[in-house]
Amino acid sequence: MIHVLSARHLDWDDVEPVRHPFDRASVEQVVRSLGPARNVPRRPDVPFADPVMTAWDREVAEPWADAMSQALVERYGRWTVGWRWSHDEGDFDGGPVGHWCCPRDSVTTPEETLPRVVAALCEWRDWLESLAGRFEAYPLDLADVEDQRILWECAARNLIIQVTDRTGCGSGWHGHCHQVLAWFLDHWGIAPDTAQVLVERAVGGRFRSWTGPDRRLVDDIAERLARSLRPDDAEPDGGPLPDHLRRWLTVRESVPWPEAGDTEEAGAVEPARDGAAEDIRLFDGALDPARAEGLLTALHLLRADAARGARPDFDLLRGWQRHVLGTPGPPEFRTLPAFAKEGRERYGIDADTRERFDACLAESAMEGALPLAARAARAYLDVCFFHPFDDGNARSAFLTLVFVLAREGVALDDVKVLRRLAFQAEAQQDAVTLARFIDMAVTGTRNRALSSSR
Repeated sequence: MIHVLSARHLDWDDVEPVRHPFDRASVEQVVRSLGPARNVPRRPDVPFADPVMTAWDREVAEPWADAMSQALVERYGRWTVGWRWSHDEGDFDGGPVGHWCCPRDSVTTPEETLPRVVAALCEWRDWLESLAGRFEAYPLDLADVEDQRILWECAARNLIIQVTDRTGCGSGWHGHCHQVLAWFLDHWGIAPDTAQVLVERAVGGRFRSWTGPDRRLVDDIAERLARSLRPDDAEPDGGPLPDHLRRWLTVRESVPWPEAGDTEEAGAVEPARDGAAEDIRLFDGALDPARAEGLLTALHLLRADAARGARPDFDLLRGWQRHVLGTPGPPEFRTLPAFAKEGRERYGIDADTRERFDACLAESAMEGALPLAARAARAYLDVCFFHPFDDGNARSAFLTLVFVLAREGVALDDVKVLRRLAFQAEAQQDAVTLARFIDMAVTGTRNRALSSSR
């Protein structure tokens, strides 16, 4: 329950004011109409250090505050849990709310307690609306980070200062500061998980409880955060991230593809069992039955496309991807830089990125140019590092690999290893390793199919 009712775990989608209407004129009436408002506990008239007070706080006041939070969530949405995120060592440590402290201090009588709830909720909402306004005050574009670097730095710097002022830099204040910076990146198109990684890397554990950051530290963190979004050719050690798509395209030309997976025999391979479908049912089905269903639909479509000799390109992949993602229509090619591996890899975007992607995919259908395993591996990695979709690229890469094999009548009875490996854009050996794994999977499937037919 604490995890659910803690504002520390809120993403920007959870709290963005435009997504969650709120009528201040009726909030007091709403709060008083909620179930917990009819049973506000009264604080015992004993010293705070008295064991009676400690027991009352733990057994009566805290459960009541949790019940009020739950009631507010059900009425307005999950964003409301921040009403208890008070300054310093309150309920959740280091928040921006001043009208509430904690159940022991803030729950007194119904006449006093309910107005505190209303005031705290409105204060939290005001803070969220002020943040949304500050985010919009910096209309930033991930596709033009280089030219907007100063604006990114200025925005980050101002947000840090705002959080320090709002929280008072007490106990745990930096947790909310991290969160606000991540919300800001999320607002301008960076996935929440990646945003958190970039903020952690920029801050580097240098904020401290009960201590406000000096101007030099604020400037350095703002600069690091802005630089982490740039496609400069540098290592991701707190400085700018390189463009890993460019690195992959360079590596792609240097991989000894003809020697990768060159032991395979020619000809169709019909496995004794459908390894791709089986793995989807077991692995993806355990995560989410709807996810597995979408992948199985895409698998059926790609095999039909392979049987008719379809040529691989983005339009073909997006037809499968609509089922992978469960979207009403085929998803578009991404328009912003993308991140993967918890923010450690960044894939840039240019005017001709989609055109280059189609050209690379087309090479996988050039039979005889390279061994089949090498072409399948290269196509898989092309999807990974071009990262054409906003989501589901690993699944798209796997489907592309299956498609390249299927065009030549090859299917596998076991794909677990191929789906569980991770590859680096700049590691030539990773590409060779993947091709050899595919080659071994094809050979193993063929041998097992022959053995079962005897």
